[in-house]
Amino acid sequence: MSLEPSTLFAILAMMVATVATRMGGLLLVSHTNLGPRAKKTLSSVPPAVLMAVVKPTAFSSGTAESIACLVTAIAALRLSLLPATFVGVATVAVLRSFGF
Repeated sequence: MSLEPSTLFAILAMMVATVATRMGGLLLVSHTNLGPRAKKTLSSVPPAVLMAVVKPTAFSSGTAESIACLVTAIAALRLSLLPATFVGVATVAVLRSFGF
């Protein structure tokens, strides 16, 4: 297996863009006083991103995956991103073990 320089450059450029975006957001928020309304609005971003990631799976996969996406959506209303994702993965594993 070989790694072409253009591929390596693309991976490194995406890494730099990701880190710059995250650091820029942290810098911006650290120098800004957010009100309760803005904090509540920003707290809804992780579940929205999670739904954007799992929605294509719900509409293009089998029954187990669709049910797991629904369970993940419900879990994301109460849990943070990582536990909600874990609940979804566990749900699809259990449903597949039962033959769905």
